[in-house]
Amino acid sequence: MLNDFGAVIVAAGKGTRMGTRESKQYLALGGKPIIVHTLEVFSRIPWLQEIVLVTGPEDVSRCQSWVHEYGLDKVSAVIPGGSERQQSVYQGIKQISSEWVMIHDGVRPFVTLEEIESCRDAAIREGASVLGVPVKDTIKQVNGQGLITGTPDRQSLWAVQTPQAFRLSDLLSAHEAAAKEEFTGTDDAMLMERAGHSVIVVEGKYSNIKITTPEDLEYAAFLQKRKGEDKE
Repeated sequence: MLNDFGAVIVAAGKGTRMGTRESKQYLALGGKPIIVHTLEVFSRIPWLQEIVLVTGPEDVSRCQSWVHEYGLDKVSAVIPGGSERQQSVYQGIKQISSEWVMIHDGVRPFVTLEEIESCRDAAIREGASVLGVPVKDTIKQVNGQGLITGTPDRQSLWAVQTPQAFRLSDLLSAHEAAAKEEFTGTDDAMLMERAGHSVIVVEGKYSNIKITTPEDLEYAAFLQKRKGEDKE
């Protein structure tokens, strides 16, 4: 099928900043693990063909049981990731058979269908896309001694989120080139940029938070409560 899409949900991190024994993606939010909320968002997308969940080797079996328990039928595979996020994404995209792939953080459960579809449409139009929001704060460049060395123009700065959408063949090539040269990027868009691809930013919402700290979890509980009230 032309322009068919798969998704890789990355949930293999330990999340030490949360300060909990349990990894952040498995903490409960509204009575369900965070990762389940994220998977449910993507499972409800009618045009999405397949979902690959990448998790820690020790968490594969419980994630498989959640997939069954919550009826997440679009999850085609639950696989162990690598020691770094980049390795985990690479393992995930190797399992995808669709022409296009979206990469999404397992701890971003508040992404909306509207944002995902905007990302999809921009990728098909431009070749690659990422979701992001304009930076609100003034950003300072600081050296090793803590002294300010520069103030970038805020109008040119965006905080990048996920999903990020790419043609699968392009992303595979970008990952393979990075691995060959032992280069580690901070996200998949960086690998694509490095491989010479243009990536367009699609404006998303500030509510598409990445839950990484206790404060994030508190805000997530508020967003979840508000989401429930909006449905009533």
